[in-house]
Amino acid sequence: MATVGWASADNVIALGVTPVSIPKNTYGKTVDGGYLPWTKDALDDKGVAKADLPQLHDESDDIDAEAIASTNPDVIIGLQSGITKEQYATLSKIAPTIAYQKVAWGDTWRGMITTTAKALGVEAKGKALISSLEKEISDDVSAYPAIKGKSAAVMYFNASKLSSFSVYTTTDVRPQFLNDLGLTTPASVTKLSKGTTSFYKDVSSENADDFTDVDVIVTYGTSGLLKAMQKDPLLSKIPAVKRGSVVVINDDTELANAVDPSALSIPATTKQYVKL
Repeated sequence: MATVGWASADNVIALGVTPVSIPKNTYGKTVDGGYLPWTKDALDDKGVAKADLPQLHDESDDIDAEAIASTNPDVIIGLQSGITKEQYATLSKIAPTIAYQKVAWGDTWRGMITTTAKALGVEAKGKALISSLEKEISDDVSAYPAIKGKSAAVMYFNASKLSSFSVYTTTDVRPQFLNDLGLTTPASVTKLSKGTTSFYKDVSSENADDFTDVDVIVTYGTSGLLKAMQKDPLLSKIPAVKRGSVVVINDDTELANAVDPSALSIPATTKQYVKL
Protein backbone atom coordinates (compact mmCIF):
# COMPACT_ATOMS: atom_id res chain seq x y z
CA MET A 1 0.00 0.00 0.00
CA ALA A 2 1.13 3.56 -0.78
CA THR A 3 -0.34 6.83 0.47
CA VAL A 4 -0.48 10.36 -0.91
CA GLY A 5 -1.63 13.61 0.62
CA TRP A 6 -1.89 14.36 4.31
CA ALA A 7 -2.38 11.91 7.21
CA SER A 8 -3.30 8.81 5.20
CA ALA A 9 0.05 7.25 6.10
CA ASP A 10 -0.55 7.83 9.81
CA ASN A 11 -3.98 6.23 9.67
CA VAL A 12 -2.70 3.19 7.78
CA ILE A 13 0.14 2.71 10.28
CA ALA A 14 -2.20 3.19 13.25
CA LEU A 15 -4.34 0.38 11.82
CA GLY A 16 -1.37 -1.97 11.73
CA VAL A 17 -0.06 -1.74 8.15
CA THR A 18 3.31 -0.35 7.04
CA PRO A 19 2.98 1.48 3.70
CA VAL A 20 5.61 0.96 1.00
CA SER A 21 5.62 4.66 0.03
CA ILE A 22 4.48 7.83 1.79
CA PRO A 23 4.89 11.57 1.11
CA LYS A 24 8.07 13.29 2.22
CA ASN A 25 7.27 16.08 4.65
CA THR A 26 9.14 19.35 4.20
CA TYR A 27 7.18 21.59 6.59
CA GLY A 28 7.31 21.81 10.36
CA LYS A 29 9.46 19.50 12.45
CA THR A 30 10.59 16.39 10.57
CA VAL A 31 13.07 13.60 11.27
CA ASP A 32 15.24 11.23 9.25
CA GLY A 33 14.88 13.07 5.97
CA GLY A 34 11.14 13.75 5.91
CA TYR A 35 9.17 11.64 8.39
CA LEU A 36 6.89 13.33 10.90
CA PRO A 37 8.11 12.57 14.45
CA TRP A 38 5.04 10.58 15.49
CA THR A 39 5.05 8.63 12.22
CA LYS A 40 8.66 7.57 12.73
CA ASP A 41 8.01 6.79 16.39
CA ALA A 42 5.10 4.52 15.43
CA LEU A 43 7.22 2.70 12.85
CA ASP A 44 9.99 2.26 15.41
CA ASP A 45 7.47 0.95 17.95
CA LYS A 46 6.32 -1.58 15.36
CA GLY A 47 9.93 -2.70 15.01
CA VAL A 48 10.14 -1.82 11.31
CA ALA A 49 13.73 -2.29 10.17
CA LYS A 50 15.51 0.57 8.40
CA ALA A 51 15.47 -1.37 5.11
CA ASP A 52 11.70 -1.83 5.38
CA LEU A 53 10.76 1.76 6.17
CA PRO A 54 8.33 3.39 3.72
CA GLN A 55 9.98 5.11 0.79
CA LEU A 56 9.52 8.89 0.92
CA HIS A 57 8.22 10.24 -2.39
CA ASP A 58 8.04 13.91 -3.37
CA GLU A 59 4.76 15.80 -3.63
CA SER A 60 6.10 19.36 -3.50
CA ASP A 61 5.19 20.19 -7.11
CA ASP A 62 3.34 17.09 -8.27
CA ILE A 63 2.82 13.55 -7.05
CA ASP A 64 5.87 11.48 -8.01
CA ALA A 65 3.91 8.63 -9.61
CA GLU A 66 7.06 7.01 -10.95
CA ALA A 67 8.53 6.70 -7.46
CA ILE A 68 5.27 5.28 -6.13
CA ALA A 69 5.07 2.78 -8.99
CA SER A 70 8.59 1.54 -8.21
CA THR A 71 7.33 0.23 -4.84
CA ASN A 72 4.59 -1.91 -6.45
CA PRO A 73 1.71 -0.98 -4.12
CA ASP A 74 -1.48 -3.04 -4.21
CA VAL A 75 -3.60 0.02 -3.38
CA ILE A 76 -3.05 3.79 -3.10
CA ILE A 77 -4.85 5.84 -0.45
CA GLY A 78 -5.06 9.62 -0.76
CA LEU A 79 -8.07 10.65 1.29
CA GLN A 80 -6.89 13.98 2.73
CA SER A 81 -5.54 15.30 -0.54
CA GLY A 82 -6.14 17.45 -3.58
CA ILE A 83 -5.74 14.69 -6.18
CA THR A 84 -6.77 15.96 -9.61
CA LYS A 85 -8.57 13.89 -12.25
CA GLU A 86 -5.33 13.60 -14.17
CA GLN A 87 -3.37 12.47 -11.13
CA TYR A 88 -6.12 10.00 -10.23
CA ALA A 89 -5.98 8.51 -13.72
CA THR A 90 -2.19 8.14 -13.50
CA LEU A 91 -2.24 6.62 -10.02
CA SER A 92 -5.07 4.24 -10.94
CA LYS A 93 -2.84 2.72 -13.62
CA ILE A 94 -0.42 1.78 -10.84
CA ALA A 95 -2.99 0.38 -8.38
CA PRO A 96 -6.61 0.92 -7.30
CA THR A 97 -6.69 4.43 -5.85
CA ILE A 98 -8.93 5.90 -3.14
CA ALA A 99 -9.06 9.70 -3.39
CA TYR A 100 -10.82 12.28 -1.22
CA GLN A 101 -14.48 11.47 -0.65
CA LYS A 102 -16.26 14.80 -1.17
CA VAL A 103 -14.06 17.88 -1.51
CA ALA A 104 -10.32 18.34 -1.86
CA TRP A 105 -8.51 18.47 1.49
CA GLY A 106 -11.83 18.00 3.26
CA ASP A 107 -11.86 14.45 4.65
CA THR A 108 -12.34 14.39 8.42
CA TRP A 109 -9.99 12.37 10.61
CA ARG A 110 -12.85 10.07 11.64
CA GLY A 111 -13.96 9.61 8.03
CA MET A 112 -10.42 8.84 6.93
CA ILE A 113 -9.98 6.17 9.57
CA THR A 114 -13.35 4.62 8.73
CA THR A 115 -12.64 4.50 4.98
CA THR A 116 -9.08 3.23 5.50
CA ALA A 117 -10.23 0.52 7.90
CA LYS A 118 -12.81 -0.62 5.37
CA ALA A 119 -10.18 -0.75 2.62
CA LEU A 120 -7.93 -2.84 4.87
CA GLY A 121 -10.73 -5.13 5.98
CA VAL A 122 -10.39 -4.12 9.64
CA GLU A 123 -13.56 -2.10 10.22
CA ALA A 124 -13.90 -3.12 13.89
CA LYS A 125 -10.32 -2.01 14.49
CA GLY A 126 -11.12 1.34 12.88
CA LYS A 127 -14.10 1.90 15.19
CA ALA A 128 -11.98 1.00 18.22
CA LEU A 129 -9.26 3.41 17.08
CA ILE A 130 -11.75 6.27 16.72
CA SER A 131 -13.14 5.58 20.21
CA SER A 132 -9.62 5.53 21.65
CA LEU A 133 -8.74 8.86 20.02
CA GLU A 134 -11.98 10.45 21.18
CA LYS A 135 -11.17 9.42 24.74
CA GLU A 136 -7.64 10.82 24.35
CA ILE A 137 -9.08 14.16 23.24
CA SER A 138 -11.68 14.19 26.03
CA ASP A 139 -9.05 13.44 28.68
CA ASP A 140 -6.71 16.16 27.39
CA VAL A 141 -9.48 18.77 27.14
CA SER A 142 -10.78 18.03 30.64
CA ALA A 143 -7.64 19.58 32.13
CA TYR A 144 -8.57 22.97 30.65
CA PRO A 145 -12.31 23.53 31.24
CA ALA A 146 -12.03 27.27 30.60
CA ILE A 147 -11.86 26.80 26.83
CA LYS A 148 -15.15 24.93 26.53
CA GLY A 149 -17.75 26.94 24.65
CA LYS A 150 -15.35 29.67 23.56
CA SER A 151 -15.38 30.45 19.84
CA ALA A 152 -12.22 29.84 17.83
CA ALA A 153 -10.98 30.17 14.27
CA VAL A 154 -7.89 29.08 12.37
CA MET A 155 -6.40 31.87 10.27
CA TYR A 156 -3.16 32.61 8.48
CA PHE A 157 -1.28 35.90 8.78
CA ASN A 158 1.96 36.92 7.10
CA ALA A 159 3.85 39.40 9.29
CA SER A 160 5.42 41.01 6.21
CA LYS A 161 2.06 41.51 4.49
CA LEU A 162 -0.75 42.28 6.91
CA SER A 163 -3.00 43.97 4.35
CA SER A 164 -4.86 40.67 4.02
CA PHE A 165 -5.14 37.32 5.77
CA SER A 166 -6.70 33.91 5.20
CA VAL A 167 -9.47 32.19 7.14
CA TYR A 168 -9.80 28.40 7.10
CA THR A 169 -13.40 27.54 6.25
CA THR A 170 -15.68 25.00 7.89
CA THR A 171 -14.75 22.61 5.05
CA ASP A 172 -11.26 22.34 6.50
CA VAL A 173 -10.31 19.84 9.20
CA ARG A 174 -8.34 22.40 11.24
CA PRO A 175 -11.36 24.38 12.45
CA GLN A 176 -13.29 21.12 12.70
CA PHE A 177 -10.67 19.83 15.13
CA LEU A 178 -11.23 22.91 17.30
CA ASN A 179 -14.82 21.69 17.66
CA ASP A 180 -13.42 18.37 18.94
CA LEU A 181 -11.63 20.39 21.60
CA GLY A 182 -14.93 21.90 22.79
CA LEU A 183 -14.59 25.21 20.97
CA THR A 184 -17.39 26.60 18.82
CA THR A 185 -17.28 27.95 15.28
CA PRO A 186 -17.88 31.73 15.16
CA ALA A 187 -20.83 32.91 13.11
CA SER A 188 -18.42 35.06 11.06
CA VAL A 189 -16.52 31.96 9.91
CA THR A 190 -19.73 30.04 9.19
CA LYS A 191 -20.97 32.94 7.05
CA LEU A 192 -17.65 33.21 5.23
CA SER A 193 -17.71 29.48 4.49
CA LYS A 194 -21.10 29.41 2.79
CA GLY A 195 -21.05 28.73 -0.93
CA THR A 196 -17.46 27.55 -1.13
CA THR A 197 -15.76 24.16 -1.13
CA SER A 198 -12.31 25.72 -0.72
CA PHE A 199 -10.56 25.06 2.57
CA TYR A 200 -9.69 28.75 2.97
CA LYS A 201 -10.74 32.23 1.88
CA ASP A 202 -8.65 35.37 1.66
CA VAL A 203 -9.94 38.44 3.50
CA SER A 204 -8.88 42.07 3.24
CA SER A 205 -7.72 43.45 6.58
CA GLU A 206 -10.17 46.30 5.97
CA ASN A 207 -12.80 43.73 6.95
CA ALA A 208 -11.02 42.65 10.12
CA ASP A 209 -13.85 43.91 12.30
CA ASP A 210 -16.11 41.23 10.80
CA PHE A 211 -14.37 38.84 13.21
CA THR A 212 -15.20 40.47 16.53
CA ASP A 213 -17.04 37.26 17.54
CA VAL A 214 -13.84 35.18 17.57
CA ASP A 215 -12.66 34.51 21.13
CA VAL A 216 -9.45 32.68 20.16
CA ILE A 217 -7.43 32.79 16.94
CA VAL A 218 -5.07 29.98 15.94
CA THR A 219 -2.49 30.85 13.32
CA TYR A 220 0.84 29.71 11.92
CA GLY A 221 3.79 32.05 12.34
CA THR A 222 6.80 33.07 14.40
CA SER A 223 7.24 34.68 17.79
CA GLY A 224 6.99 38.27 16.52
CA LEU A 225 3.72 37.80 14.67
CA LEU A 226 1.30 38.73 17.46
CA LYS A 227 3.09 41.99 18.24
CA ALA A 228 3.01 42.93 14.56
CA MET A 229 -0.73 42.21 14.44
CA GLN A 230 -1.36 44.28 17.57
CA LYS A 231 0.49 47.24 16.03
CA ASP A 232 -1.49 47.01 12.80
CA PRO A 233 -4.29 49.65 12.74
CA LEU A 234 -6.78 47.27 11.12
CA LEU A 235 -6.01 43.88 12.66
CA SER A 236 -5.84 45.40 16.13
CA LYS A 237 -9.59 46.03 15.83
CA ILE A 238 -10.16 42.30 16.32
CA PRO A 239 -10.70 41.89 20.09
CA ALA A 240 -8.86 38.56 20.17
CA VAL A 241 -5.80 40.24 18.65
CA LYS A 242 -6.00 43.26 20.95
CA ARG A 243 -6.06 41.15 24.12
CA GLY A 244 -3.56 38.59 22.85
CA SER A 245 -5.94 35.63 22.58
CA VAL A 246 -3.91 34.29 19.68
CA VAL A 247 -2.23 30.88 19.54
CA VAL A 248 0.77 31.23 17.25
CA ILE A 249 1.92 27.83 16.02
CA ASN A 250 5.60 28.18 15.22
CA ASP A 251 6.45 26.90 11.75
CA ASP A 252 9.30 24.65 12.90
CA THR A 253 7.48 22.78 15.68
CA GLU A 254 5.58 19.49 15.79
CA LEU A 255 2.32 21.38 16.21
CA ALA A 256 2.76 22.96 12.80
CA ASN A 257 1.90 19.53 11.40
CA ALA A 258 -0.65 18.59 14.05
CA VAL A 259 -3.32 21.32 13.78
CA ASP A 260 -4.54 19.18 10.87
CA PRO A 261 -4.99 15.96 12.89
CA SER A 262 -4.22 12.32 12.19
CA ALA A 263 -4.55 9.06 14.09
CA LEU A 264 -0.93 9.41 15.24
CA SER A 265 -0.69 13.18 15.78
CA ILE A 266 -3.72 13.31 18.09
CA PRO A 267 -2.19 11.27 20.94
CA ALA A 268 1.23 12.85 20.36
CA THR A 269 0.26 16.53 20.44
CA THR A 270 -3.31 17.25 21.59
CA LYS A 271 -2.33 17.83 25.22
CA GLN A 272 0.15 20.52 24.15
CA TYR A 273 -2.30 22.07 21.68
CA VAL A 274 -5.10 22.34 24.24
CA LYS A 275 -2.71 23.92 26.74
CA LEU A 276 -1.79 26.66 24.26
